[in-house]
Amino acid sequence: MNETLTRPQPADAAAAATEHFDVLIVGAGISGVGGAYHLQQQCPGTSFVILENQASFGGTWRTHRYPGIRSDSDLYTFGYRFKPWTGAPIATAEEILRYMSEVIEENGIDRHIRYNHQIVSASWSSADRRWTVVAKRTDNEEVRTFTCGFLWMCQGYYRHEEGYTPEWKGMDRFEGRIVHPQTWPEDLDYTGKRVLVIGSGATAATIIPAMASKAAHVTMLQRSPTFFITGRNANELADLLRQLKVPEEWTHEIVRRKILHDQAIFARRSREEPEVVRKELLAGVRQYLGEDFDIGTHFSPRYRPWRQRVAFIPDGDLFQGVRSGKASVVTDEIDTFTEKGILLKSGKELEADIIVTATGFNLNVLGDVAFEVDGKPVDFAQTVGYLGTMFTGVPNMAWVFGYFRASWTLRADLIGDFVCRLLKHMEEKGATMVTPALRPEERNMELRPWVDPEDFNPGYLVRGMHLLPKQGDHEPWRHTQDYWSEKDDLPKVDLDDGALRFE
Repeated sequence: MNETLTRPQPADAAAAATEHFDVLIVGAGISGVGGAYHLQQQCPGTSFVILENQASFGGTWRTHRYPGIRSDSDLYTFGYRFKPWTGAPIATAEEILRYMSEVIEENGIDRHIRYNHQIVSASWSSADRRWTVVAKRTDNEEVRTFTCGFLWMCQGYYRHEEGYTPEWKGMDRFEGRIVHPQTWPEDLDYTGKRVLVIGSGATAATIIPAMASKAAHVTMLQRSPTFFITGRNANELADLLRQLKVPEEWTHEIVRRKILHDQAIFARRSREEPEVVRKELLAGVRQYLGEDFDIGTHFSPRYRPWRQRVAFIPDGDLFQGVRSGKASVVTDEIDTFTEKGILLKSGKELEADIIVTATGFNLNVLGDVAFEVDGKPVDFAQTVGYLGTMFTGVPNMAWVFGYFRASWTLRADLIGDFVCRLLKHMEEKGATMVTPALRPEERNMELRPWVDPEDFNPGYLVRGMHLLPKQGDHEPWRHTQDYWSEKDDLPKVDLDDGALRFE
């Protein structure tokens, strides 16, 4: 690697105004750090930079600071395939950040990261065969310009700076504090306070047991129930392999394959025998709450399993909190906020000192960056996705959009392989520009939503679907969200089948 590309030392400020790299990676979270690793391993000699708007790496695991924050995926599959995970399957944010720090340090990725760089715009020029990326430093307002041959968007798909909170009547009347998990205030003391958590997803299920130990009482208020799966925060196979002194690299891969095998079976059974799976999931909850608890009202969703994400509850801590009396569950709808809390449509009032709106996040599309191609603004809702990662009419760019039913990192690794293979293919062909384009016979192809709402429909996706690209009705224009097919199909995609135009 040419050191002057990653650490330029120009003679004057004008020379420093624009820096050029072969590849520019946006985001130093799970996807961006993984992408940098793959680029170094598979495309040695490629110059690259990572622009991150936060003051350090980690993405979600750094910006989210609410009590108890942890993964809701196992770290054998949420961790990278190339870096063995040696801790408990469900990990805290601190443990995940430590793991990422090791990846960065062990592979020298830190020297490629520019922190506090918020991307404002990205403009492609076909004449120059490059992107021009304008970024503003968040620490001193300085504007910096970068150019690159390939743009790799790894910033995730939601707005870190602001979570989603519905506008309920009377919110301004409430005399206590209203907080969203995504912007958790550092000065919030909930010791001995009555806490009301609105929501029933993985975030609520994490916050409630974490707060219950110090709060006077924590109530989970949900409009409708969510499926949860319970189990020990341990992996018996991993423990056995370690007892046998199997090398960690082998243990990581064996356990990873076993988990993915089991998840594939669970996903298939959720489609083919949903009522059987429903009974199994509810039985897991009943083991903690007992026969007398109203599982039907509070923990039996109206949708089939896996139509929304199923959160893992390690050691049943949420249900243990409910059983102990430190936490409770109310299933009802909000009529209005009051001075003392929330009035429900049933007429009951829930009093609280603190209300936590664990109501999801706001989707963003490719970082809310203003994109242009040859001077024309890009509306991604008018594009069609190629393999769920590139877009018609947008050259030399890939977006990492992970899995809903499997760990995000699984797809980040697959897309890392794909981007590196594409870059090498372009070099072999002598091409400097690659653009997905519908072939003549596909111009009347049926276009569908980015994600099939009949298959997966969490609120944030339904609210933002109109902003997302479309998918087609056949490969390579489908966005399957199916790791178990993509792990075999993506590496074998024919790059010369006419869906990509090389110039």
